[in-house]
Amino acid sequence: MHKGLLERPAAHKGERVRAALFQEARKSYHADLLKGGVLCLTARKKPKRGLPNEVPSNADGDSATSIAIAQAIIDQLQSKTKTTIRLAGQVSGSKFEQLTRQFIATTFASLNCIRPGTWDCEPAKRAISRYEQYHHLMELSELAAKHPEMAVHLGSDYVIAPDILIIREPETDEAINAKQLLIDDGVARRTGLRKRNNPLPFLHASISCKWTLRSDRAQNARSEALNLIRNRKGRVPHIVVVTGEPLPSRLASLALGTGDIDCVYHFALPELIASVEKLKNEEALNVVKMLVEGKRLKDISDLPLDLAV
Repeated sequence: MHKGLLERPAAHKGERVRAALFQEARKSYHADLLKGGVLCLTARKKPKRGLPNEVPSNADGDSATSIAIAQAIIDQLQSKTKTTIRLAGQVSGSKFEQLTRQFIATTFASLNCIRPGTWDCEPAKRAISRYEQYHHLMELSELAAKHPEMAVHLGSDYVIAPDILIIREPETDEAINAKQLLIDDGVARRTGLRKRNNPLPFLHASISCKWTLRSDRAQNARSEALNLIRNRKGRVPHIVVVTGEPLPSRLASLALGTGDIDCVYHFALPELIASVEKLKNEEALNVVKMLVEGKRLKDISDLPLDLAV
């Protein structure tokens, strides 16, 4: 075992261990993924030589390593998993988005003590032009609609609708001045956080959900991130990816490097680490170690707190 990857602080002697809200939310998240058929075992239509007849829904059916890691993750999350018909890719992805949003909405809402404000975790894909930093893109879209000949020059890369959005509403003067008089009519006349200057919510975080990763999905996530960075007026929102991909090399294809995605979050990172260790694949374990220690791969339970920064 690589030292430090699975270390957890021990409870004090005699101390009663109480389940943390994030721990309970994480367990419910995994239970819902299993119950909803997003994470399941599926029987092959045709047996493949040297490969199991049952394949986890997040595994690459042609990769023995992917299947072994994914199976070990399932074994840790639930001892008995029924074989079922695999959900269609689009259905599985949509369900993964829905359950991930529920987890984030529950946990992030509990952090109001350290991240005050009026927040919302948007329930559906919405164009980023609805939000303060990107509202100017609506004018570009309307211009392209009125003048098709200009659409060629403007392009459509700015038309982005992330899977999950966390937004913050602007604040009233009453809220800002609640404890003492901080602003009046003569100052802070252009800041977007002041509701009298700006009625639009801020895009605080863009969360892309990829149940599995293939080269095209990794590239799509990077392209979306770069467009969010290039097209904004104001601060860049948090840009993250949540995935259930079991293969370390594919995780590395998205997580490695900086400049676009803040970080990649795995739906079950401790279980992934334990699975790779069980496999005794030194190359795969070194990749996971590099990503974790390099702060490029974290667990889903880390995400709400990172969004509070």
